[in-house]
Amino acid sequence: MSQTVTKLPLKGPAPAAKAGAAVLALPTRRAPIGPALVRRSRDWAAEILPFLVTLTVLLGLWELLCAHPGAALPAPSQVLSDSWELIAHPFYVNSGNDVGLGWQIWASLQRVAIGYSIAVAVGISLGVLVGQSTLAMRGLDPIFQVLRTVPPLAWLPLSLAAFQNGQPAAIFVIFITSVWPIIINTAVGVRNIPADYRNVAAVLRLNGLEFFAKIMLPAAAPYIFTGLRIGVGLSWLAIVAAEMLIGGVGIGFFIWDAWNSSLISDIIVALAYVGLVGFVLDRIVALVGRLVTRGTAAA
Repeated sequence: MSQTVTKLPLKGPAPAAKAGAAVLALPTRRAPIGPALVRRSRDWAAEILPFLVTLTVLLGLWELLCAHPGAALPAPSQVLSDSWELIAHPFYVNSGNDVGLGWQIWASLQRVAIGYSIAVAVGISLGVLVGQSTLAMRGLDPIFQVLRTVPPLAWLPLSLAAFQNGQPAAIFVIFITSVWPIIINTAVGVRNIPADYRNVAAVLRLNGLEFFAKIMLPAAAPYIFTGLRIGVGLSWLAIVAAEMLIGGVGIGFFIWDAWNSSLISDIIVALAYVGLVGFVLDRIVALVGRLVTRGTAAA
């Protein structure tokens, strides 16, 4: 007598599979935007509010001290009214050297770009030489230490005598002023390369070019960019001082010409532009330094 056996379906795996499918099908929840936005706004306010408060207090004190008749310097409100056309139209062009502050700064920046670029090339090269060679350090470092103490304007008569032209003389003053911190910081960075890095280069048998590109520059980059930041600030300082004497179009000559014309408000506006441009130049070099060194350079 045969019996028919009915096979029942297995029920064990099915719930697990269904449960897994249900878990996978659940929509992912995004983090709420509101709290993150509030946190970012709070951080931004913590960064910017102290500056705004300080600036407001300083402008208020300036206004109180200089608003009365007979004050030696104009108050901020008077500066704004006296030089509004200069502020509102920075790129006007009239005859001769009568151009807006935008063109004056552009002319100065062109001179700075040339002189500073030469200083970067020469400064890094000499810094690597002094940092790598003890003999070069003993021969050149005392000369560098003496020359770097010479004020920028002291070089101007010599450069005018050598080049017989104001434009290359100003560029030379920029170069000779900004090259020293680049040389010194590069040399310090090269001398402070860890011995382990040099041992690895010896084991890998890197040639001079490979050692320079793969070991020396990455290790010394934070020091180099510190020197570059100091150098760009000095170059901007030097060109403003040099242009006061060489004449022509440039922010330094504009300030000197405004002084000769007793336009004190224009001088104050120009100084504000000089400070802002110098700050931007420093931030640009600092940003490049952070990108190249991956955040190890000073901010």
